[in-house]
Amino acid sequence: MSELDERSFLQAYDPSAFDRPSLAVDLAVLTVDDGVLRALLVQRGEHPFRGGWALPGGFVQIDESLSAAARRVLRQKAGLEGVFTEQLYTFGDPGRDPRMRIVSVAYYALLDAGQLGEPQPGRRFLEVVVPWEGETGGPVQPVDRDHQPLPLAFDHADILGMAVRRIRGKLDYTPIGFQLLPETFTLRELQRVHETVLGTSLNKDSFRRRMLASGQLEATGEREQQVGHRPAELYRFARRSAI
Repeated sequence: MSELDERSFLQAYDPSAFDRPSLAVDLAVLTVDDGVLRALLVQRGEHPFRGGWALPGGFVQIDESLSAAARRVLRQKAGLEGVFTEQLYTFGDPGRDPRMRIVSVAYYALLDAGQLGEPQPGRRFLEVVVPWEGETGGPVQPVDRDHQPLPLAFDHADILGMAVRRIRGKLDYTPIGFQLLPETFTLRELQRVHETVLGTSLNKDSFRRRMLASGQLEATGEREQQVGHRPAELYRFARRSAI
């Protein structure tokens, strides 16, 4: 087709000839806080599921890339900037949203508990109960402060479950776990992050040998401060950007 033919085709093209689903992004924002896996949930202020809880999300603007939309949603609905974010999966079941046909590109974001800040109205980091082992996959169950199940809007329990499955699968072969830690940390804190994400206990000696032999850790030459036990050595991730 010549350039002129293509220009004529585009000028005559009718976008309304085909149904067009709306496009959204949803974010599973995860952290490990004192040995508990937590996810950020926001309370919906409008229908559908008004008053219910959901992952932060929003529609992609017509002149906006997917990654830019994810960053905007994180900033506007989670109050977060500069955190590690990666595309997760596309959720497109025709009935996933009662309003209309909406396809959601899900992302997951990881941050250390020190970035949580003060609690905000309608925004909570709540515990996530994972009812399956390993990388079996499936929905997960957020619970409230009284450990009561908290149903999620739309298919957000599935999105959250997919995020947990993804980070469990990547924990051993990528340095993704360091995104859940502050800049400096002890080997004990690193092991606790791995155990919390994986939902299982790890042998202390073999874990430490494996981590120290991985080339991913760099000793800072400093130790913990103001602790009630023997201060442990502090480490940092040697290649923090290499995810």
